[in-house]
Amino acid sequence: MRMKTISEIIETATKYHHDLPPLEQPIVFKPPLSKYLDCALHDPAATPDRVKKLCDDAIENHLATVFINPIFVPLVKERLSGSGVHVGTIAGFPLGGYPTEIKVKEASLYLEQGADEIDMVMSVGMLKAGAYQLVMDDVRQVVDTVHASGGLCKVILETCLLDKFEKIIACLICKEAGADFVKTSTGFSTGGATIEDIDLMRRVVGPEDQMGVKAAGGIHVLNDALSMIKAGANRLGTRLAVGILEEYHRGLPID
Repeated sequence: MRMKTISEIIETATKYHHDLPPLEQPIVFKPPLSKYLDCALHDPAATPDRVKKLCDDAIENHLATVFINPIFVPLVKERLSGSGVHVGTIAGFPLGGYPTEIKVKEASLYLEQGADEIDMVMSVGMLKAGAYQLVMDDVRQVVDTVHASGGLCKVILETCLLDKFEKIIACLICKEAGADFVKTSTGFSTGGATIEDIDLMRRVVGPEDQMGVKAAGGIHVLNDALSMIKAGANRLGTRLAVGILEEYHRGLPID
């Protein structure tokens, strides 16, 4: 299939900026909640023992993925072996402003070491400068590297730093570049996921079977998680995944 040109993407983004498309499909929560949850530990002071505990919690609670700093990929791969929980790590994190070659080398190394999923950070400053072709090439090369190894690639937009038009065009670029998900935040900038951003991202990229939307940053309790899912997220990144699940299993109200 022919890739859309940047001019075509800008034209679509301009249209969506004035009038966001409606949801193509109703958003339905599909239990179990655990399969929506990525547990994350990106604390620079994280120790191997803390990472092992995170893995054990993820296995016990049947979480989707454990996301850790790259140095821990081999440890996590071994700890999660046979559990069904995936191994996730990050590239170009948390700033995004790395040469594409570095992001590609990062992704390739981490996949060789056992990562199943790579969350890369978009080159935010270049997007804001209007260097859309550079941004698309950057994302495309990382996506192609990840897919060649059978992995999943999510692109972190850092939505707190973008205006509405920039969020729209970022989503369109990522979709055209073949990314599996767009993700709101690193958790290291000025803000995290919002309901408004998740709704916008879902409307722009289309239904779940076309592209995923991951909410991250500020998801602390069950109500946060369910609100993001109802807005269109089909994956959630949080360091508090186990606590959210405990609240869910206690049978607290979910509206």
